[in-house]
Amino acid sequence: MCWNTFNNCFTVRIELKLNLMKKIVVLALVVLALFSCNKQETGWTSLLDNDLSQWDTYLSYRFQDGYNGTAPVDENGNPVSPIGLNNDEYDVFSVLLENNEPVLKISGEIYGCVVTKQEYANYHLKLKVKWGDKKYPPRKKLLKDSGIMYHSVGDFGNDYWRSWMLSQEFQVMEGHMGDFWSQQSSSIEVRAFLPEGTMMNPVADGSQPFIPLGSGSEYGGFCLRSCNFENDPGEWNTLELICYEGKSLHIVNDHVVMVLQNSRYRKNGEIVPLIQGKIQLQSEAAEVFYKDIQIRDIDELPAAYLKYFD
Repeated sequence: MCWNTFNNCFTVRIELKLNLMKKIVVLALVVLALFSCNKQETGWTSLLDNDLSQWDTYLSYRFQDGYNGTAPVDENGNPVSPIGLNNDEYDVFSVLLENNEPVLKISGEIYGCVVTKQEYANYHLKLKVKWGDKKYPPRKKLLKDSGIMYHSVGDFGNDYWRSWMLSQEFQVMEGHMGDFWSQQSSSIEVRAFLPEGTMMNPVADGSQPFIPLGSGSEYGGFCLRSCNFENDPGEWNTLELICYEGKSLHIVNDHVVMVLQNSRYRKNGEIVPLIQGKIQLQSEAAEVFYKDIQIRDIDELPAAYLKYFD
């Protein structure tokens, strides 16, 4: 009996030690996983909170069908002033809560933007975007439209739509996520197929040489993304913009759709590098939602993307 009792006690002790060791191993794995997640997220700064504290707002006009780029006037033919900076009494820009997380709603009813208070250079920006249901003139019969305008400098309203700062644009548009637009006197070079005459646009492709687009280019200031990787209507899309020393990448749902370099603009007749500036998110006659807006500084291009510039 004594031997059996001793044997049972010894067995129980061994089982307790084994269970304790299993718990320690499981706890260590959990801690390691949490550490790995935190390490991956190191350096990211959220740009979105309930108060839009890191953004200013700018509103210009409610444009109507037939707008031709001329300054809006009232019924007496007098010029109408834009609504202006931080004067959003129309709630074009608001923050909603979704699953207890802030979501930026841009109604699109009036042209304009939210614009970061801070300027950025050499960074990785990522965010999520999806479309709402509403559209307004002059886009009632057109595709829903918005955009990420980067390296934004200068005054608002010197563009065709009298709404934005000089910049490079990462197009956010139905079926056109990741297109490029030059704004005002900006220019850049894009890996793209040459356009076949004036009735066609360049089409981005990572296998092609860089061609100049924007101010002074014979190919215009617009380029189509390489392919459509937009998710189904109503679903969130993840967009990433990587900028480093004049180079940039437009990334849609993990796919590189545009490779760009030598960002610049014309100022007082001189060509000036355009590698730093504010970030604008456009209000452009369509309801759109943004969330998980994050940014981090980089001191080199991520290794996975170096091949695009070889």
